[in-house]
Amino acid sequence: MVRSLALVFVVILASGNLWIVLGLSPQFLQCQLQKPAGKSALSGCPTGTLFVSPTDADANFTSVQDAILSLDEDSSAVILIGAGKYRETVNITRQGPLTLLGQLNEIALNPSFNPSSHNLVQIWNNAFVQTGMDDAQSAVLLVAPSFNASLIGAGPTGAPLQPLFGNRDFKAYNIDFQNRAANFAISQALVTDISYANASFYGCTFASYQDTWYTGRNGSTYVVDSIIFGQTDYIFGFGTAWFQKVTLANRACGGGIVAWKGTNLTDAPGNRYGAYIADSQIIRSPDANATAVTEDSCFLGRPWNPLATTVFLRTFMDNSIRPEGWKNFSATSLITNTTFYAEFDSTVGPGGNTSQRIPEEHLLTASQAAEFTVGKVFLGIPSWIDFEYSF
Repeated sequence: MVRSLALVFVVILASGNLWIVLGLSPQFLQCQLQKPAGKSALSGCPTGTLFVSPTDADANFTSVQDAILSLDEDSSAVILIGAGKYRETVNITRQGPLTLLGQLNEIALNPSFNPSSHNLVQIWNNAFVQTGMDDAQSAVLLVAPSFNASLIGAGPTGAPLQPLFGNRDFKAYNIDFQNRAANFAISQALVTDISYANASFYGCTFASYQDTWYTGRNGSTYVVDSIIFGQTDYIFGFGTAWFQKVTLANRACGGGIVAWKGTNLTDAPGNRYGAYIADSQIIRSPDANATAVTEDSCFLGRPWNPLATTVFLRTFMDNSIRPEGWKNFSATSLITNTTFYAEFDSTVGPGGNTSQRIPEEHLLTASQAAEFTVGKVFLGIPSWIDFEYSF
């Protein structure tokens, strides 16, 4: 079992600057802050906010999932999650907008705060894929309209297309999500499965080893100011995922960091597909074994099928990244002229040296990189992203 991530908000040195997750939501901050004795925990929260806590007598629920199950299908809802550790699976099938807020203490307002004291909420489980299970059944957080829609399936085409769409606007702030089953020996152990839904995350962490993050078919996700820990193909998917100012922390090197599927637009018109990582950094995780992440040991990615798309924009890469950057998924799943791998302005670390990248990669010019923005990737500015979140 992975040791507790009490120090998950590690101080990471990048270009002489300290980079930690420290963003705050102007809209929800007064709700998120812990209140003094005698004052309601829901003071400053939107009307109708539910409160979950394992210890507070004023809580509506002690389980996050129980609070979600109490909601109707379509109305907007906000759930404040009190400080604590929640061992459960959170499964969201409803369509109505839903926001999960992790409680914070006032030290979060201090620029010199102790980084281990920032996020106070951990949601975790320790399921992992066993014989007969679909990978999705190990996920700690599922946002999908049905069981069949959450399934990943096998091979380059995955589970059958579903004529469904689930949550239109799911948001989570300042929560640590962990799959603690994972270790170097256990294979797939997902943290997220977001399929046929729109979801965004702010100041969160996601920790596992293999297949940490999954954006599934017809899923659209946006992650900002967050940390993702993993080892093998730990960002994988079939939808459209944008990662803004995130830290990708390599606990070990297996496969690649990103393994993506693409598809033709017949299956899902209006979806550009792909994984897009911008203004971010790739580093050796502080909890990596001394021999697990060495110089030139990790690949940026490998193609789950020949239509895979992955783009890195303005990303710091430490010396764990191999000079060639990318590898074939297997002897039969190759990097082809239909696979789109690209970089622009990879910086600072030795891994950011693109001079020895594979010939199939696209090294973008500034004008070409300008075609990859949130608005252009999602084919419009998404209404489900909180652009007021500041960090």
